[in-house]
Amino acid sequence: MQLYLPIADIPVNVLLILAMGAAVGFVSGMFGIGGGFLMTPLLIFVGISPAVAVASVTSHMAASSFTGALSYWRRRAIDPMLAFVLLCGGIAGTGLGVWFFVLMRSVGQLDLVIAISYVVLLTAVGGLMVYEGFRAILRTRRGQVAMARRSGNRNWLYALPLKIRFKRSKIYLSVIPVVAIGVLIGFIGSVMGVGGGFILVPMLIYLLRVPTATVVGTSAVLTLVTMLVATVLHAATSHLVDAVLALLLMIGGVTGAQFGARAGQRIAGEQLRLLLGLLVLAVGIRFAIELGIRPAELFTIREVGPST
Repeated sequence: MQLYLPIADIPVNVLLILAMGAAVGFVSGMFGIGGGFLMTPLLIFVGISPAVAVASVTSHMAASSFTGALSYWRRRAIDPMLAFVLLCGGIAGTGLGVWFFVLMRSVGQLDLVIAISYVVLLTAVGGLMVYEGFRAILRTRRGQVAMARRSGNRNWLYALPLKIRFKRSKIYLSVIPVVAIGVLIGFIGSVMGVGGGFILVPMLIYLLRVPTATVVGTSAVLTLVTMLVATVLHAATSHLVDAVLALLLMIGGVTGAQFGARAGQRIAGEQLRLLLGLLVLAVGIRFAIELGIRPAELFTIREVGPST
């Protein structure tokens, strides 16, 4: 069954798009992540332009993170002050990222920027996750217990000025690194179409020493707001948000997430981290291969704006 996507300007198989949404939803439910790092590349691989893929996935990410953020809020697993400070940087970073997105598209380099960003980010993050996952599995087989992170340890970030107290997380920290992390996540999300949770959560835990109990919920709030802002800005500036495509992805994603959450409960945490690392690394390598393949057409002509 073929359906024409008005913004992407191509016909697609509805069942294929639903299956992709369900597959990414399954992965999201299993690993507890947004899945944008996987959804955007899949859309690109099936022929949708990178610009439309990124802009449309932001709306999918915003919708998928809403229920999670609401659930964590009801369980009081969100630090409101930490979320607010992160959002101050996240919204600014999102605006900066959309501006960069439009700039690169105007000069015809957006597709290359998106591909290189995925290669660098996913291969680096995936490689580190695979390494850590193998180490965790080896420790488990040897009967060794991983060293617990001591909450009393502090790094140089705690010596910065402009400190405030985050009561729910029970930390006293400068707003400077928190805002900087928000800017980074917002920028990456709007340029690459990813929620950034797989980057944000480790940074909050290992750099800022935020307790794990409040990290995931706070990350969900940041993803919800930044992706919502990115959707609005992309729609207003580049007009590349394909509502039909986003709706199909949401339907498939909600369905797949239910089964993924059940499957994730049956797999050990070390194995989950290893599998996720392999998945992230595989997508990065796939993008790297795509960059090295000679295109079928060496030159293309595309209208990028109204003629003057």
